[in-house]
Amino acid sequence: MRGHTTTPLSMAWNSWSLRPAELFYLPLGLKITPVLYSTRARATSLIEPRKDKVRFGRHAVGNRLIEVETELAGTGIGFSAGAIDPFVVKGSWSASTLGEWGTRFWLTLAISAEGGETIRYDEKEQVALVEIDRRFLAVVSRSAPIQVTAHDSIEALRADFEENGYFYTATRGSEAPVIALRFNMEMMRDGGYGAAIADSAELAVRNARAALYAEMPDLPELHQGKFEGALDAVRDVVGWNTIWDAVNRRAYTAVTRIWNLGEFAVWYNDQTFAALLASMFDADLARQNMAVALAGATPQGNVACIVTSNDAWVDRSQPPHGGLVAWLCYQRTGERSMLEASFEALSRNQRWWRENRDPDGVGLISCGTSEVGGGLYKGTIFGARNETGMDNSTTHDEALYEPDTRTLSTFDLGLNCALALDAEMLSRMADVLGKPEEAEEFAWLAESSRQLIRAELWDEERKIFANRQRKGGFVRSLSPTSFYPLLCGAASEEQARHLLTHLSDPKTFGGDFILPNATRDDPAFAENVYWRGRIWPNVNFMVWLGLKRYGFAVEASALATKSYDLFMQSWREHRVAAENYNASTGEALDQGDTDPFYIWAALLPMMAADEISGFDPWSGWTISNDGRDARFGPFLSPVGLATVEISEGVLRIYRGEKPVLSTNLTGRLSEVEFTPTGFACVIDGPPMPAGHLTLCGLDASAIVGARLDDVAVDWSATPEGAGFDFSKAEGRAKLVVWHAPAGRKQS
Repeated sequence: MRGHTTTPLSMAWNSWSLRPAELFYLPLGLKITPVLYSTRARATSLIEPRKDKVRFGRHAVGNRLIEVETELAGTGIGFSAGAIDPFVVKGSWSASTLGEWGTRFWLTLAISAEGGETIRYDEKEQVALVEIDRRFLAVVSRSAPIQVTAHDSIEALRADFEENGYFYTATRGSEAPVIALRFNMEMMRDGGYGAAIADSAELAVRNARAALYAEMPDLPELHQGKFEGALDAVRDVVGWNTIWDAVNRRAYTAVTRIWNLGEFAVWYNDQTFAALLASMFDADLARQNMAVALAGATPQGNVACIVTSNDAWVDRSQPPHGGLVAWLCYQRTGERSMLEASFEALSRNQRWWRENRDPDGVGLISCGTSEVGGGLYKGTIFGARNETGMDNSTTHDEALYEPDTRTLSTFDLGLNCALALDAEMLSRMADVLGKPEEAEEFAWLAESSRQLIRAELWDEERKIFANRQRKGGFVRSLSPTSFYPLLCGAASEEQARHLLTHLSDPKTFGGDFILPNATRDDPAFAENVYWRGRIWPNVNFMVWLGLKRYGFAVEASALATKSYDLFMQSWREHRVAAENYNASTGEALDQGDTDPFYIWAALLPMMAADEISGFDPWSGWTISNDGRDARFGPFLSPVGLATVEISEGVLRIYRGEKPVLSTNLTGRLSEVEFTPTGFACVIDGPPMPAGHLTLCGLDASAIVGARLDDVAVDWSATPEGAGFDFSKAEGRAKLVVWHAPAGRKQS
């Protein structure tokens, strides 16, 4: 990992590896690795989630604070680490329980460098020191280690413990590629260390010692009140799953740091959701995650379904949600570069689907597997099903694989809706990027897909959308993709009303825990295996977006609330963020096909957070006030880092520490837009006898004009800024305010 000097300072020291308690200084390839040894178990632990008990605590998106707990043979230990500044970290540990006599349970800090440089320990000064590229790392501990041993590798250190036990001194040393500072839980049940990088040994030692006495950095609560903890959960899941891919020499937010199919693994669909979640906090990380997702773009035009260090499924793709995610990232950050970096690969992918997965040329697609590459399952029915991302869904049970077309025999509803939505987003992207011909092309493709979905994939008998045989009738089994026509705008008003009936039906999709990916009356529901009956966060998110698009605010809010409750059931106590959930009990780990810390689990609390302040392609930035107290943020927004606070019925938006808007209006503000010379929003809520909205910090004399729809609105100076009276406003109306640039008054 050495030599990555372009790593942002806020992430240089971090938990980059699959060992969450291990700290790396990425630019120099330096690491501090906790190694545990239990005499009782005669075993060591590097604290690896796939082998050891690990509970992920808080984790900044960056290195401000990292917390993790583990257990070995009955001894429980918690670790904390945080950056005092970009070059200095403070670490600590505390044993909460002991499973054996503490003198026989050892915690070791192993200090090493990727390049194998010699680490030296000064017994007199009690400091470990190494020089790399004219820079120095110093590590000092709060208490002197019981002994210091020298080893050629971490594995040699482990072997020393496991072969020789704790009462052994022959490996003592002061110079080696790995220097091990050994502590036991009898004498150092609580301990700490400081580590510093500097341009002289003396300065490194001084800064490391100073870190011992500094306060451990803390993380502020991001979300209090309504849906408390939702934004904090998103941050922690993104923070923990952001790791270093040593093969491709890049940082990215992995699907999970627990389940790994090689040295790196990227699913196209999952990686775009990682970009979306990261965009709430870090635009650069969101951009990098999209780049990693689109790195799977093939010469044929599709984006590979999966690329790992072991295999690449270039013969197939995954649902084309990249356009949606790119647009949402653009809405949140206002950065045109989000679109520029993605447009070419996404537009090629859109065209690939239509050219390669529509064997009858009717405008609707089927999933398949092309005659390219050598990926596992290529040319099989399972390989074709991979393109939906819902590999063993009951909606595939009646599909046959057709070798001549290399596709399944069915039109896949979810894929067609995703393709229509993707074309719509590409049209918007092209318009922003100044590509009018492509904007028109993709708008036409989106509308033609919507019309075909509305006409051909609507089962009039059951009053629901469903998969359909290309040359026959509808597939019996259903999944929540039946609601995806809301997402892409394909459902008519009448069809949408019927969909709401199905959504609440306890025999199919309704219930305490929603949305099951096989209807409750489907025999496959009882299997409770993967896509056969379980709840998937990414699907809930898509259905929620569709409900919002059609203005079904009550139903969308109910889905977000139930999704939040489902997530928190496993998160609050166990810190489990599951790949999928049991649709009868809400349990996460009741069967073995669920990863316990999956990136898209964070979509469930994100939905709840977005119910207070969020973004969608049709309403833009939306902020809601139902009168319930909440404090939410900071999060990335078009005005920079923003916080929304609702207290005693008054909603305020802050840019940093300064309020920019205050209102007692209930309901929601959508299409919120702040510019250097204006403000706009759509007010959607009940009339209020004393309703007002204030643009805080704005001199009332700088306002040029204001209108509520077509009616002029009066304004006046208030203690907070420029105030507008909406006591006579009723229903939905758009407010537009024009004012002189900040700092100027209208003459």
